[in-house]
Amino acid sequence: MEFAELIKTPRADNVVLHRPFYPAVEGTLCLTGHHLIFSSRRQDNAEELWLLHSNIDSIEKRFVGSLGTIIIKCKDLRIIQLDIPGMEECLNIASSIEALSTLDSVTLMYPFFYRPMFEIVEDGWRSFLPDQEFELLSSVTDEWRLSCINKEFSVCPSYPPVVIVPKSIDDEALRKVAMFRHGSRFPVLSYYHKKNGMVMMRSSQPLTGTNGRRCKEDEKLINATLRPGKRGYIIDTRSLNVAQQARAKGGGFEQEAHYPQWRRIHKCIERFNILQESLIKLVEACNDQSHNMDRWLSKLEASNWLTHIKEILTAACLAAQCIDREGASVLVHGTEGTDSTLQVTSLAQIILDPRCRTICGFESLVVREWLQAGHPFQQRCAQSAYSNSKQKWEAPVFLLFLDCVWQILRQFPCSFEFNEQFLIMLFEHAYASQFGTFLGNNENERSKLKLPQKTMSLWSWVNRSEELSKFQNPLFEANSLVIWPSVAPQSLQLWEGVFLRWNRPSKFLDEAHEEMISIIKYNKELQAKVNALRRQLAEMETDERMQENL
Repeated sequence: MEFAELIKTPRADNVVLHRPFYPAVEGTLCLTGHHLIFSSRRQDNAEELWLLHSNIDSIEKRFVGSLGTIIIKCKDLRIIQLDIPGMEECLNIASSIEALSTLDSVTLMYPFFYRPMFEIVEDGWRSFLPDQEFELLSSVTDEWRLSCINKEFSVCPSYPPVVIVPKSIDDEALRKVAMFRHGSRFPVLSYYHKKNGMVMMRSSQPLTGTNGRRCKEDEKLINATLRPGKRGYIIDTRSLNVAQQARAKGGGFEQEAHYPQWRRIHKCIERFNILQESLIKLVEACNDQSHNMDRWLSKLEASNWLTHIKEILTAACLAAQCIDREGASVLVHGTEGTDSTLQVTSLAQIILDPRCRTICGFESLVVREWLQAGHPFQQRCAQSAYSNSKQKWEAPVFLLFLDCVWQILRQFPCSFEFNEQFLIMLFEHAYASQFGTFLGNNENERSKLKLPQKTMSLWSWVNRSEELSKFQNPLFEANSLVIWPSVAPQSLQLWEGVFLRWNRPSKFLDEAHEEMISIIKYNKELQAKVNALRRQLAEMETDERMQENL
């Protein structure tokens, strides 16, 4: 298919662009295979807008006489308006944008056509390989091994080719365990706590069914993570009721009789359409400028977004508490183990592990616990808050995770090497990007699409020094301690940087940020002067003593 076939009107003049907090601008609109480009053509203040078609969530058309208006609602939550003279031109442009923003084939998307204008210093596709992670692990323990059982994705289609499992469990046993777990997602290592040797594993639900089926290899695998005489905790991210209902469909949960050393705790975290509806309600509330205070607060509460944040953070804190304070190992799973499970395991690591609070460590966490672990980004991020077509698989699971990280960052502003902009950038690229990192639903699909060969990795761009500087937190001071976020309702706030950034001017926030950076810079200069004066004083005292001795 040629993109030209979809572009009925490639260019329109005298188009007026309207955006919140900016004056209306007249210019030329051009459509390419992947971008909507608006150029003001003004000599005094030339302005350009480049918008990826894949960032467009929905489009609305309005007409007043021969003047047409297109309202474009984006996946990053911004809304722009284009006034286009001529009804036919407006209709052609609208239908072209609709066609180009809903392409079926992944290989027609922009990452397959993007050619970077910057020098590639590192190949981001090779930055966070499982064997590098295993090397770090094997320097502190020899109880685990790298298994290549899934080399051709033959055992579990949503797992990476290489996984970390207990050394005492062979590949034959893993095959049997895979047959006993939903989607063949057998328990694998998620995190090793150096402080006490406890671990966190993740999997999908066991297929116990109504007959209470068991698998001795599964029991042996999970028990292999326990210390003699110690108990473990299974954190099930479904309510007890949902877990019991799952048995009728062949799923279920670990039965106490077969797992006597494990205590099961149910921490209900919502999924799929409930989360998507919550996002839609929240964004609708944020965009409505006509609210009085009571109505705004009731709409915010009705969205349940902050309730979901609280549920996820509570489960993550519980997992971290079991490991760090109880000295117990943990297994986390829900139904598939690709959504709420990953929210809990990754947030628990941010609480426990200082490395995950650095830029490189957080990138590694996203790769390990989201991309390699099989979170279906292509399905979950296909649409955002404005889409009219309601499909089954969309859910802001990754956005909720990033929001939870922002809540912790806000409570511990000096403990993170990265800033809020870093989290916002990840949100944007998960939904629409020139990079191939978030394409596909798992490593199997990415391998078939040959993404490492045919597309650029997001990390290749982010980890260049000129980009990294934008994402560094000026308040960062390395903190080796476990950090315990508060999940009290009054401690949780609306993430304004995402949900209100297109609804109110950021001028004063930007000025405050600049002021903070200049204060920190001045403080460092003064500190350097103090250190220099101390050295000078010490030298003078030494000279004085030497003079006295003479």
